[in-house]
Amino acid sequence: MNFSETSTIARSFEEKGFKRVNSKEKADVYVINTCSVTDTADKKSKTVIRQVAKLNPAAFIVVTGCYAQLKPEEAAGIDGVDLVIGANDKFNITKYLENLDKHQEGEVHTCAFGEISEFQHSYSFGDRTRSFLKVQDGCNYFCTYCTIPMARGKSRNPSIESLVKEARNVAEQGIREIILTGVNIGDFGHSTGETFFELIKALDEVETLGRIRIGSVEPNLLTDEIITFMAESKRIAPHFHIPLQAGTDEVLHLMKRRYTTSLFAERVARIRELLPDAFIGVDLIAGMNGETEELFEQAFQFIESLDISELHVFPYSERKNTRALKIAMVVPIEERRHRAQRLIQLSEQKHTGFCQRNIGKTEAVLFENEKSKGFMQGWTSNYIKVETQYRPELLNEFRRVRLCGLNENGTMNISFE
Repeated sequence: MNFSETSTIARSFEEKGFKRVNSKEKADVYVINTCSVTDTADKKSKTVIRQVAKLNPAAFIVVTGCYAQLKPEEAAGIDGVDLVIGANDKFNITKYLENLDKHQEGEVHTCAFGEISEFQHSYSFGDRTRSFLKVQDGCNYFCTYCTIPMARGKSRNPSIESLVKEARNVAEQGIREIILTGVNIGDFGHSTGETFFELIKALDEVETLGRIRIGSVEPNLLTDEIITFMAESKRIAPHFHIPLQAGTDEVLHLMKRRYTTSLFAERVARIRELLPDAFIGVDLIAGMNGETEELFEQAFQFIESLDISELHVFPYSERKNTRALKIAMVVPIEERRHRAQRLIQLSEQKHTGFCQRNIGKTEAVLFENEKSKGFMQGWTSNYIKVETQYRPELLNEFRRVRLCGLNENGTMNISFE
């Protein structure tokens, strides 16, 4: 989602006569669209800000995004920062740039959590193969470890009609695949009384789109009717990303998640029943407060038992003003990293097994506009990365290929039909 928003912010500058340059070049204005999902994200954001300030001390530096909204004074205090813009004005930065004179101290323009109310349409453009389309923003869940609702406000969305129009516009620019993104896209509809199921049905009828991928959907919101529709869909890829976060009901309760491990397992089983070759990616947090060694071992066994394709693993990160900080039992940082590493190793095994299971099958691949050492890559609908010798006529095109075997770099070797 940040990628879609950053691309949209960049276009707003271009509309005002600015020219975009490579981030390593000296520029008059730098806009840093920050993340704050973990402490590491905060640190990376601050590192980038200091890097551009060092690259061009005379540049006008704007900090926006979740870190800017949650910690505006901290962001404003970083040497070189001129402007800190919160969630509501993220897409109106140029109105603050009447001149580009450096400020003696960072100027802050943010709002309170309850005042974050507007939905801003965003999509990425630049990689002409794929586009991230934001369909929803904000979250009403308030999980105990998470600051995203405070950074992005309550769940909100535009109309399905407007998103269908936007998807058509993206497709007319030569984009062959869109990825639906947001904070909690399965919760779509609070602003309009519509549903996420209705949204994907409408987008599936956009005949100019080649392929649609669905971003992360909460297990409790990934209904049977959605899974069934995806199995019958014309354009929606058999690709699921489902946040689990913890593999025991005890830790899910501490997190205030809205499902159980049994419901999660049921969702995975239903997908495998209807879409046996689907890619299923799973988010996990290792070492959450309250996750004893015994609970982690139970979680590991549960995750190992699931027929999933890959894990996206984070060590637990303390976030200011979250309820998880009140949980007495704290897992040492080194132990969190150790648990995360074990899960990453399990992920590698799961992903290798998933790819091997697909060897010999025929899939449609969309080839990307990248060339490396004479080779190009692309993705199957079920999210297997393939590699072949560079051929310009394949760029941004779908081709039926046979999956022949895994390469050393983890991509799939192919032959053309």
